[in-house]
Amino acid sequence: MIKVKLSSVIAPSFHEVHRDLKNDGHTHYWLGGGRGSTKSSFVAIEIILGIMSDPNANAVALRKVKDTLKDSVYEQLSWAIEKLGVDHYWHKSISPLGLTYKPTGQKIIFRGADNPKKIKSIKFSRGYCKFIWYEEVDEFVGMEEIRMINQSLMRGGKKFTVFYSYNPPKSSNNWVNAEVVLTREDRLFHHSNYLTVPREWLGEQFIVEAEHLKETKLNSYRHEYLGEVTGTGGEVFDNVKIRPITDDEIKEFWNIKRGLDFGYAIDPLAYGVMHYDRKKKRLYIFHELYKVGLSNRAAYNHIKEENIDNDLIKADSAEPKSINELRQYGLRIVGVKKGPDSVEYGIKFLQSLEEIIIDDTRCPHTAHEFLTYELEKDANGDFKAKFPDKNNHAIDMVRYALNDEAMKFKEHKKKKSDPDNPTPEERHEKMVKDMTGGTPQTNVFTQW
Repeated sequence: MIKVKLSSVIAPSFHEVHRDLKNDGHTHYWLGGGRGSTKSSFVAIEIILGIMSDPNANAVALRKVKDTLKDSVYEQLSWAIEKLGVDHYWHKSISPLGLTYKPTGQKIIFRGADNPKKIKSIKFSRGYCKFIWYEEVDEFVGMEEIRMINQSLMRGGKKFTVFYSYNPPKSSNNWVNAEVVLTREDRLFHHSNYLTVPREWLGEQFIVEAEHLKETKLNSYRHEYLGEVTGTGGEVFDNVKIRPITDDEIKEFWNIKRGLDFGYAIDPLAYGVMHYDRKKKRLYIFHELYKVGLSNRAAYNHIKEENIDNDLIKADSAEPKSINELRQYGLRIVGVKKGPDSVEYGIKFLQSLEEIIIDDTRCPHTAHEFLTYELEKDANGDFKAKFPDKNNHAIDMVRYALNDEAMKFKEHKKKKSDPDNPTPEERHEKMVKDMTGGTPQTNVFTQW
């Protein structure tokens, strides 16, 4: 066997990930990056090495669409076999698409997610599916689809390694970008770009193309080559922070708010508890009940255990019967008055906060809604002015809980925009404008 230095086939930015794999550090490896970052090459090398070092290991490489398998993951794994100098140990098959390690019969199988039944029927004559590779994972529908596939493949073995390689989508609210910020101990996230790769691996023309795009379309360069989440302009909440909120923190919270959005048929009931730090403009969301088909009685049983002091709950006033029922059970609950612009000002108030901190372990559905909420586009591709009324049950619950604060925000905004009643800031701006003749000044008082 030809000896190959791994440093000659694995870019420096992936050395730490390689060591983590050798030490069985994690199960799920999310590898995001721009063009030329060599993330797919790295995965291919690791799968070939992993199969050859473990006689019970097999692999399944997936793309969303079956027709893209040969020109992507199959060619990438074939490249890895050649680079490692082990081509004579492997049998390559085009029909059906597959790679077989000759000494043991271990296999790499290729599947498209457009036919889920074929994924469920995968069997290996020896060993189990130790390695799973989702190439261009952002093409998949979402984590529900990924979980279903993993549940089918992650059976019969002690150790599994799942790779997710992708170019980060532009929108921070895309499900992939939202997923990688969530808390999970067995997950490693890694980001790379072409600047971390030896120049000679890419070739001069690749560098020329990248630099040209940098000079002509910087935002496109940042997204395509640096793999940055540049945004689409339709993101609603850019102030969300996902992190654990500890029991010690919760003990110190003093301004507790509770909200409730009732479920309708297939829509979930959403109940949540949060703390609002008015001085620092920070919201901490640390408890949720989020369930479809939940009766008011069952919701009451949950709420009374959480809300032991029976503090006030603010709910959707469109459900007076449900509110009355919960009152009869003993809850202190009121309906929030809603006007034609209550949704707009409620969301704008939440947008105005410095941070919305959500514990995604305690409140997974709330975290998901805030991370993925985005403006919709019309037939011309322009963003609609109204906030969408879907996938926002937890968001509505938070709006109701903070309704008093949102109304103060609304009144301040209306007062500020009143030309007959300017705020002190507006009076100051007018004074400066009058004194300078409308000319922008960096330090007008110094210049006087």
